[in-house]
Amino acid sequence: MLQPKKTKYRRQQKGRMKGNAQRGNALSFGSFGIKALDSTWITSRQIEAARQATTRYMKREGQLWIRIFPDKPITKKPAEVRMGKGKGAPEGFVAPVTPGRMLFEIDGVPLAVAKEALRLGAQKLPILTKFVVRRDYSE
Repeated sequence: MLQPKKTKYRRQQKGRMKGNAQRGNALSFGSFGIKALDSTWITSRQIEAARQATTRYMKREGQLWIRIFPDKPITKKPAEVRMGKGKGAPEGFVAPVTPGRMLFEIDGVPLAVAKEALRLGAQKLPILTKFVVRRDYSE
């Protein structure tokens, strides 16, 4: 599971996710990728599930880049606890994603394989995605 080795603070405020992705919104490494169309939090478990589904279909050929990292700690209080008494304990880490953000990139496989692999990976994510191809890509 992805998570930071160390954080400056144990807990963080929720924050707001408004607007579109200003960085990380173009293909940088691979020829194919999936891009987010909604804004949401993606957990480290969901990222790992998508990675496994994608690499399994590619039969470990080609290369996969994960362009998001879960570095935001999320807290939760135990069930049936009264209001107040402070913020809950850290539960896990999430990656805040806004529309336009590149999530995964692939290279070294044919277009058909990449499209299906990323489709299977996108099914594991709680977000609408779009398949993108590098502009200068040719079979």
